[in-house]
Amino acid sequence: MDDQNHNNWDTAAGGRGGGYGQPPPSPSPCPGESRSACGHRVSLSGPEELEIHMMSEAANGPGKGCEAAPGKGGAAAAAASINLNINPSASKFLMNVITIEDYKSTYWPKLDSAIDQLLTQSPGDYIPISYEQIYSCVYKCVCQQHSEQMYSDLIKKITNHLERVSKELQASPPDLYIERFNIALGQYMGALQSIVPLFIYMNKFYIETKLNRDLRNDLIKLFTEHVAEKHIYSLMPLLLEAQSTPFWINPSTMANIVKGLYMLRPEWVQMAPALFSKFIPNILPPAVESELEEYAAQDQKLQQELIQEGFSRGDQSRKRAGEELTYNGSASCASSRGCR
Repeated sequence: MDDQNHNNWDTAAGGRGGGYGQPPPSPSPCPGESRSACGHRVSLSGPEELEIHMMSEAANGPGKGCEAAPGKGGAAAAAASINLNINPSASKFLMNVITIEDYKSTYWPKLDSAIDQLLTQSPGDYIPISYEQIYSCVYKCVCQQHSEQMYSDLIKKITNHLERVSKELQASPPDLYIERFNIALGQYMGALQSIVPLFIYMNKFYIETKLNRDLRNDLIKLFTEHVAEKHIYSLMPLLLEAQSTPFWINPSTMANIVKGLYMLRPEWVQMAPALFSKFIPNILPPAVESELEEYAAQDQKLQQELIQEGFSRGDQSRKRAGEELTYNGSASCASSRGCR
């Protein structure tokens, strides 16, 4: 708003205080100001002044400008003066403000529903959500300074989900425990592939800059704390038992779990080095020549166990004489631990 010397005339000077259609008695325009058709000073310039003047013409009729309608006195003129001094860009900005109430009632519920669907989807499922809409919600909330609240809500949401997953695993029978843990791990890691990109603006402009962390690492840590740590001492004996019984557990399931546990917390390797070494390279120290006979014995034992389980060695008729597996020289590299 301009100061009152520009918009209100001194009623003591000639008794013209109520006549907004008459020109002001004095000073020259301030720098950067211009006059509308009715003589009022406006703080706008260029296209904005033209737009306001055209709006005034449309409202009051051609040539009338800001002149008050007969019989309505100074009130209508004052309203017209106020309208002229509002910056259009400022009013548009104010109309787009997202209050904390708007965030809680409109924006977060959309994000909450989408996160629910992503956390519970099965591989290959179609999720009927608009990724563009969710991405836009996150962007607007970050721009309106709701990043801290949104991050807190996201962590709380996922924590509650993981606590439910942990309780369901605790109720699983031993013969289904490994498989269900594998499903929970795969489902969660798959959900992160969608959740992390959707919250990329929050990650970049709040988590990385203010917390010096990364969203993906924070969410992986949640799974470690609320699921893996609570089940590792029940899971590991079952994995070792499955290892000693070939094909009791699908090899791909075993590989997924072992690699997942290593990713969550590498120090868990010390609980079962031999198990982790079958799926992750360089876990065990390099093979040495003095232990080659031990490696050979282990492989022969594994072959005998496979034969007893009904797995044949295949057609041996095309094998040339003297080509039986030996465990010296370069042939020792075929053992389960390999050599360097």
